[in-house]
Amino acid sequence: MSDLFATPDPANSGRRPLADRLRPKTLAEVTGQPHLTGADGAITRMIASGSLGSMIFWGPPGTGKTTVARLLAGETDLAFDQISAVFSGVADLKKVFETARARRMGGRQTLLFVDEIHRFNRAQQDSFLPVMEDGTIVLVGATTENPSFELNAALLSRARVLTFKPHDEDSLESLLQRAEADTGKPLPLEPDARQSLLRMADGDGRAVLTLAEEVWRAAREDEVFDTEALVNVVQRRAPVYDKGQDGHYNLISALHKSVRGSDPDAALYYLCRMFDAGEDPLFLGRRLVRMASEDIGLADPQALVIANAAKDAYDYLGSPEGELALAQACVYLATAPKSNAVYTAYKSAMRAAKEGGSLLPPRHILNAPTKLMKAEGYSEGYRYDHDEPDAFSGQDYFPEAMGRKTFYDPPERGFERDIRKRLDFWARLRKERGGKE
Repeated sequence: MSDLFATPDPANSGRRPLADRLRPKTLAEVTGQPHLTGADGAITRMIASGSLGSMIFWGPPGTGKTTVARLLAGETDLAFDQISAVFSGVADLKKVFETARARRMGGRQTLLFVDEIHRFNRAQQDSFLPVMEDGTIVLVGATTENPSFELNAALLSRARVLTFKPHDEDSLESLLQRAEADTGKPLPLEPDARQSLLRMADGDGRAVLTLAEEVWRAAREDEVFDTEALVNVVQRRAPVYDKGQDGHYNLISALHKSVRGSDPDAALYYLCRMFDAGEDPLFLGRRLVRMASEDIGLADPQALVIANAAKDAYDYLGSPEGELALAQACVYLATAPKSNAVYTAYKSAMRAAKEGGSLLPPRHILNAPTKLMKAEGYSEGYRYDHDEPDAFSGQDYFPEAMGRKTFYDPPERGFERDIRKRLDFWARLRKERGGKE
């Protein structure tokens, strides 16, 4: 069903839902996506060029992906076929492709709209490639998921990704005004309640009209709802994102960057946003553990302990009691001294390990469990550090062909200030005792 709406159609208006009654008749009537369907929009330019390529429509629900695809076929005189990846399998795809081939032999190309295209597996996605390449179909796939994560590279290389944006409040307000014109009566809401309804829709054009219909159905004669009454009527309190959609990635990114940026207030805000949206708290707990290692590390060794303890506390207490433990860990991490020195050292060491994976460690640090290995010099010259002054021998432990490397470079912050002092002390001893820097 469409989520971008146009001039009201009074015909049968009392029987059909608002979302259907306000469905646009042409691309020019589409609202909410001026970067695509406006005078200089990408789709407008594509139609004007006379050449239509395959596309992936990426965006949240209620932004008009289905409607635009249908109108696009009408304005380019292409046959329109629609399938849903939720209900279709290989047999269905074969039938659609056969029909499109027959139609093409008759001189007409097919625009095939595939809803929820990300739900097709890799093999099913690959089946589109031949019919896209030979011009049998123009594929328009719709997805709420990030195409980079969910669609095959081969498919993406043959299709242009067009992003549909959520409606802003002005666009949603224009939809309400059209709905009021269609029904011939104002929405019975106080100004603050009207703003709340717009926020409840969370950028979804279909949702805002559905909510408006619920309000009209619930209102008695001359009744006007305030915000509290609106919440009771529609039983909706806050925007909720689908954990599998991009809102999930946006908010976890905002949380991580707020912790990294030592802003406990912003970090706590995004954590609560995700709690409120229904995010799995154990997922958040695992991410906090990751932040403790990646962004704090040894600047505060307790950060990892506290983050892990908070995750375990939630696992033990459940919701909502356990959420407080995660909030405590979140604030602790945001206020802790920051260091990515271990994270950076790990990545550098991993690169070196891959490059020098065949290099043998120096023989003096290898055990010699057999006579042959002892005769070959294994463990010869090894000095037991605990028997040395300061429990430090200063030997070189890197492969001889590699030489000494420095991966870990602790900053002068938090606990790592003390670690740096130790490393500097050992470097001085190593030099004094004839080891390599």
